[in-house]
Amino acid sequence: MPLRLPVATTAQTGLFIVTTPSGTGTSSTPFTVLPQFVNVGTGDLGVLDYAYALEQLEAAFYAWVKAAPPADFFVAERENFTQIAAHEAIHRDFFKVVINRDAPGKIIPDLTPVFDTIDFTKRASVLNAARTFEDLGVAAHNGAAKFLSNAAYLVIMGKIVSVEARHSTYVRDLITPDSFASADVVDDVYGLDSAKSPAEVAALVNVFLVAGSKLDVSGLA
Repeated sequence: MPLRLPVATTAQTGLFIVTTPSGTGTSSTPFTVLPQFVNVGTGDLGVLDYAYALEQLEAAFYAWVKAAPPADFFVAERENFTQIAAHEAIHRDFFKVVINRDAPGKIIPDLTPVFDTIDFTKRASVLNAARTFEDLGVAAHNGAAKFLSNAAYLVIMGKIVSVEARHSTYVRDLITPDSFASADVVDDVYGLDSAKSPAEVAALVNVFLVAGSKLDVSGLA
């Protein structure tokens, strides 16, 4: 596996030169500077790649929980999180198939998540992270739907966001009973679920992605 190191934003691809008191050495192969962000693009494809990116992140989180659930998880929680993990993996793979079918060669790369802020050994930490991802998933799909022009894609997004909302309801009520429709996610006046712009979502999810996998959603504005 290639070694990835953070570099200055001014760094450029080329030979790697190291200078020490004993002399100067030059690498035999070029040092490649990778882009810091992944641009999801514009229009329908941009929305699909954006959704695919979010599903990659959620699927990675739940796969981690499924592989090593917290010791203080209840049996039913282990079973339900395994089911949610399956849903998120299906969503991820579904978007991958659709993008490769409808726009060959235009799919974004596999992203690399970083979950350093989550303590996967503690039930409370895992539940709070799951609530964050699920609430964000709902708000992200709701906020991106307006950028779609293909009715078939809109139907797909609607079906997936409703599943994300079911996940959110379950997790929220595990943390705080009867919080499934709290004012922080459902507008009390209009009874509508929350929506966030791609820029708002990217700012939140990029803390869970390494440099080179962070999202650039400037095309969806």
